[in-house]
Amino acid sequence: MGELIVIRHGQTEWSLSGQHAGRTDVPLTDAGEAAAKELAPRLARRHLVAVFSSPLSRAMRTGELAGLVGVRPDPDLLEWDYGGYEGLTSAQIQEMKPGWDLWRDGVIPGDDDHPGEQLQQVAARTDAVLDRIRPLLEDGDVAVVAHGHLARVLTVRWLGLDASASRLLGHPHPGTLSFLATEDGQPFIAAWNVP
Repeated sequence: MGELIVIRHGQTEWSLSGQHAGRTDVPLTDAGEAAAKELAPRLARRHLVAVFSSPLSRAMRTGELAGLVGVRPDPDLLEWDYGGYEGLTSAQIQEMKPGWDLWRDGVIPGDDDHPGEQLQQVAARTDAVLDRIRPLLEDGDVAVVAHGHLARVLTVRWLGLDASASRLLGHPHPGTLSFLATEDGQPFIAAWNVP
């Protein structure tokens, strides 16, 4: 049985500043491109039978620079739609709504481009991704290039936990790898947030 390799896209200006970048297509910084290139040797040693990516350029470019071939864009791997919180930092949101917690309180509706999405909607998308990936793992590893919050939801759903358990995982740093595996038929996290 192969492993599911979860790749967080490289650094962007918004990940550097802490702004919530859901559907806004923010490009990689020079440091983000360099980090993506550094992933290539580690990924080259893996037997990848499929590679999927968020269709946003920061994820697709990370996959390209990491040397991944045959990357298929998958809209279910888009980051959480932050709605009216798109582009804001957690501190700015806390000023508007003291005590706000993304995992508990979710987001507020935004404009037509950012209508917003609740946690269970994100979980449903990650469940659909996992349903497509699990059969492929019988033949080798599968990689996905995605985003921070989505990677956390994907991981806890891999583990069979409620999406709200995502708050228990640290936010994966840009340009890092995480490895999800099974042992005796049980899912586990083999490694998390590996540079």
